[in-house]
Amino acid sequence: MGISAKLEMRQGQSLVMTPQLLQAIKLLQLSHLDLQTFVDAELERNPLLERADGDDGPDIGERERGQDEFSEGPSAQADGSTDDGGQGEWLGTELATGRESLEQDLGTRLDNVFPDDLPQAARHERTAEDMLPVMGGGAVSSGGSASFDDDLPGLEETLAVEQDLHTVLVEQLDVATTDPAERLLGRQLIDAINEAGYFADDLAEMAERLGVTLARLEDLLALIQTFEPSGIGARDVAECLTIQLKDKNRFDPAMAALVANLPLLAKRDLAQLRRICGVDDEDLTEMIAEIRQLDPKPGRGFGSSAVQSITPDVIIRAAPDGSWLIDLNPDTLPRVLVNQTYHARVSKAARSDTEKAFIADCLQTANWLTRSLEQRARTILKVASEIVRQQDAFFAYGVEHLRPLNLKTVADAIAMHESTVSRVTSNKYLISPRGLFEMKYFFTASIASTSYGEAHSAEAVRHRIKSMIDGEAARDVLSDDAIVVKLRDQGIDIARRTVAKYREALGIGSSMERRREKLQGGARAR
Repeated sequence: MGISAKLEMRQGQSLVMTPQLLQAIKLLQLSHLDLQTFVDAELERNPLLERADGDDGPDIGERERGQDEFSEGPSAQADGSTDDGGQGEWLGTELATGRESLEQDLGTRLDNVFPDDLPQAARHERTAEDMLPVMGGGAVSSGGSASFDDDLPGLEETLAVEQDLHTVLVEQLDVATTDPAERLLGRQLIDAINEAGYFADDLAEMAERLGVTLARLEDLLALIQTFEPSGIGARDVAECLTIQLKDKNRFDPAMAALVANLPLLAKRDLAQLRRICGVDDEDLTEMIAEIRQLDPKPGRGFGSSAVQSITPDVIIRAAPDGSWLIDLNPDTLPRVLVNQTYHARVSKAARSDTEKAFIADCLQTANWLTRSLEQRARTILKVASEIVRQQDAFFAYGVEHLRPLNLKTVADAIAMHESTVSRVTSNKYLISPRGLFEMKYFFTASIASTSYGEAHSAEAVRHRIKSMIDGEAARDVLSDDAIVVKLRDQGIDIARRTVAKYREALGIGSSMERRREKLQGGARAR
């Protein structure tokens, strides 16, 4: 059989993922903050895009007009004078005659500001152009008018810069030792301290990696553990508390025994702790109170990001007829337009092929972006409307009526793909009379019913378990088996291990721990 090359024609279909299509898909899963950042970058890059009326930032018409009509500087009059609102006269009189008041405001003599050997003309120039920034932070224009608003720093620029934990520790290390080798090794140790303030690496492995002895690294880590905040650089919670107790001079043998048995303290096994520590009830109570005053995460006060409020993407309101009104939050929707007038102007002025290709590309990108933003908004509204329709009982009666829901159910109802629904519900929030929820919250697993009826949502079952435990008495604490029986009486078919998993996810202890804690709390109340 001979091997030869030949040409064949075949017809087929395939989906080509263009860059525009890929970015359109990406826009769906962006939060409104990320979307705003993306749109700002496009506005900066594309001269044909402009913000719609009512949106922040100058539009392209303002960019064309320049700054003339927006400037607050002096304007020339017909007689050649300067209309500066009387500021020129103020500069000529008040600064010349108000020496005593200026010296009092500045806290120094003008002789200290102006050297004796400075020429008189230069003194007058410095009076008008240098003294005003000292007094009010303003600037004087070349025309002689003063503006106290143009050069004032913004509010964010006046805030103190918060130092991160790494910087604080490095500064203390540079003060604690002058040996370059120790500083280098100390920085390696500091780099291994996580945001909570704990040393998260293995000293032996680090010593082998750096080619130094383990004892030297231990000595350096002990030095770092003396830095502020107290408890920094510990390898576990017990060591962190030990460092803080030693700083307070409260690390006696009884306290050492208590710190060494923190698992018993977490279980509230006070009887066993009393025997181990060799103290009575009163002393143990005081010791536990001192432990609670310590900080188990000493590094969390540094480098923490500012708390940002969540802006909902969808607003749900109750209508008078009992239905729900669903609207998109206009604050989360970037509003951009394509300036066709400007496009026509620059198209006529374009001469070379490169310029024409650039303008055509900008127009195509601008049209694509506006269509993609509009399509994104419609898709979010469509998905949110279906979620509200599926979870109508939740919005009307509460979390106990939350239905099990998956992506496929919503996707089939609105004729979309599951991946599209997943992207739309990522990083999106809706606000309703029930509160603020992430869209992903409404997609929960289902738990079968004992009577072959409608399945129950896992989130609703977790809520019922928490309600049962919150309402239990100290002498009648519910075990996991008892909770299973109660839930099955309510028509929920659930296994004991599932109840235990939900209880642990809610941060609720076992029945023995809860009984011990409730009894001790009642005894303290008496």
